Amino acid sequence: MPTSPDDDTALPPWRPGDPGVVVLPSGRTVRGRGLRRPLPDGPAPEYGVYLLGTAPPEVPWEARLLRWPDFRLPADREEARAVLAGVWERAAGERVEVACGGGRGRTGTALACLAVLDGVPPDRAVGWVRRHYHPRAVETPWQKRYVRRFTA
Repeated sequence: MPTSPDDDTALPPWRPGDPGVVVLPSGRTVRGRGLRRPLPDGPAPEYGVYLLGTAPPEVPWEARLLRWPDFRLPADREEARAVLAGVWERAAGERVEVACGGGRGRTGTALACLAVLDGVPPDRAVGWVRRHYHPRAVETPWQKRYVRRFTA
C-alpha cells in the first residue's frame, strides 16, 4: 500500500459510503466528483484525473488532465483508454478520483468505463454506475454509446 509523502504510514483507501466513492466489483474504490462543488471532507486523493476541456485547477496531489469537453467524448479515445486503465490499476491501492465540472456526465462515463475494466459487461455498465454512483450519471446518448463500445 502506498505511503504518505510526509511520513511512513500507510494511507487508507476510500471508505465505501463516503461522498462520491464507488466500490467496483473487485473491491477497488474510486471517487467521482464535480469540481464546481467544494472538496468533500475526509482524506485527499493521491491521484486525480480531471476530465475537462481546459486545464484543471491546481491541486496538491498528483493529477493529470484528460481532454474531454463538456457533454462530449474524450478528445483522444486511445489516450482515454490508457488513462482509465491506469486509474483502474492505481485504484487497487491508492485513493484515486475522477472529476469533471458537474460530476455526472463525463465522470459517470469514466466510472462506467472503469466498471467495464473491472468486469461489468459494457451493455450493463451505464445502469451499474447509475445504481452505484448517481442516478443521472452518463448524460448523453453518445456517452452511453461510448460506454457500450468500451472494451476491457
